[in-house]
Amino acid sequence: MYGIGQNLEDRVAVVTGASAGVGRATAIALAEAGVHVGIIARHEEGLAEVARLVESHGVRCAPVSCDVADAESMIAAADRISEALGPIDIWVNCAMATVFARFEDIAPDEYARVTNVCYLGMVNGTRAALRHMRPRDRGLILQVGSALAYRSIPLQSPYCGAKHAIVGFTDSLRSELLKEKSSITITAVHLPAVNTPQFAWGRAHVDYEPRPAGTPVAPEVAGEAIVSAIRNPRRDYWLGLQTAQAILGGMVAPGLLDRFLAWTAYEGQFGPDRLDEDRPDNLFTPVGSVDRERGPYADEEKGSAVLVSGAAARFALAGVVVGALVGAGFALRAGTRNGNRLPRPPARRAMR
Repeated sequence: MYGIGQNLEDRVAVVTGASAGVGRATAIALAEAGVHVGIIARHEEGLAEVARLVESHGVRCAPVSCDVADAESMIAAADRISEALGPIDIWVNCAMATVFARFEDIAPDEYARVTNVCYLGMVNGTRAALRHMRPRDRGLILQVGSALAYRSIPLQSPYCGAKHAIVGFTDSLRSELLKEKSSITITAVHLPAVNTPQFAWGRAHVDYEPRPAGTPVAPEVAGEAIVSAIRNPRRDYWLGLQTAQAILGGMVAPGLLDRFLAWTAYEGQFGPDRLDEDRPDNLFTPVGSVDRERGPYADEEKGSAVLVSGAAARFALAGVVVGALVGAGFALRAGTRNGNRLPRPPARRAMR
């Protein structure tokens, strides 16, 4: 598999969903590393602002207004960026949309829109990236995933479903690339709660303003983690203790976690203020009236988080399980030596 390497200077990257939140932070972090950045989003003013920030680091930027749910538009956007900046080395799929509500309160068109943006938008971005990377047989595609790709929570069924689908798609494509002996790398970074504008402009059918489930990290933490993963690609990365707890907890005790989340994750996603029913949301049209850098919970966000490879975390869990089994085996043997044997069943008499 192709590795970008530590030195990213003069590489060309594309970031979708780059006008706000994690996408914005990623584009800026890449620019700080010397990468020329193509940025894709719907909101033209937001793109223009990010382009200025990117170019302030002495690199070039190519902003393209595009809906990631439109496959043909994504192909055209990739072509425009390549023409402006050069061959595409890195592609980061980061666009998202969501609806905070119980499943039965989400209209079919709302559900389809979240799926089209979060899941098919990533598929469309991957298709556009491969179209440019295959002729050179090199490049790196990074999917921005979530702990919710492995452990779903209530009130976010369309988003959780889309993130689960991303994992399934990415695993399938990775196997195909390996079969082809392709030098194109595909990786993922699964994020914890991040204080992004989704909590201010995500569509909601609940009584209170949405808030992150747990303590959020700053968008810059996610952006820096994504750049770190680009420098040292692995199969996948998990950012933050919350992500590891959610994923590993779902592996070990999914039923217990179902019940825990049923009791805690409803009210845990409600902020202190009642929902303003007239507030704008960005599900179908862009919103320009809120802070695009971060969400409304800046006083809670953490400025750092541990980034670990998924393989290392799974290996650690396996070690704990094996250690527990070995310990149980020794305990059983010790009990046997001390005479604490289980009673044997009575011998059956032979039939005459």
